[in-house]
Amino acid sequence: MALTQSNPFPLGTKAPEFKLSDQVSGKVLSLKELKSEKATVIAFICNHCPYVKHINAGLVKLANRYMAKGVSFIAINSNDPNRYPEDSPDRMAEFARENSYPFPYLFDEDQKVAKAYDAACTPEFYLFDGDLLLVYHGQMDDSRPNSGIPVTGEDLALALDLTLSGKSVPTRQKPGIGCGIKWSIDRS
Repeated sequence: MALTQSNPFPLGTKAPEFKLSDQVSGKVLSLKELKSEKATVIAFICNHCPYVKHINAGLVKLANRYMAKGVSFIAINSNDPNRYPEDSPDRMAEFARENSYPFPYLFDEDQKVAKAYDAACTPEFYLFDGDLLLVYHGQMDDSRPNSGIPVTGEDLALALDLTLSGKSVPTRQKPGIGCGIKWSIDRS
């Protein structure tokens, strides 16, 4: 597993629109339908990545806490399932149920959404305000597999708390770090 860091994505950028298939409900859902008037978190994740597996329970806990405050959480898997069958749509539905995901788990089959967000790794988090303008992009917290640091979600939680209270999120943000997105071989 090659350690990959998220690419810069300018703060203030409007969230690129998308319509993707939710592997739990079977419905095609758009950002317009899923966004919150308060804040929206978009997480690029997948099933097989040890970094995602490491933070999964903490992500679910964080999502449940902030969804109760009106925040929308959206998870997207952009990995090529031909190269990584564990990340296939069927396995995504199973993985979401096993991990009690309270949010939709969308499949980016043609990888166009990952490209629009310049996503590079899993897990990678984007927080948009009520106007869908980017206020935070990076890691959930400093915890990594075998680091001995507990999963707290503190970086993302701080950004959420500031956004919900109408305050500015500091512009100095730590990038997401994890497994690189598994691009299809015929990537254009």
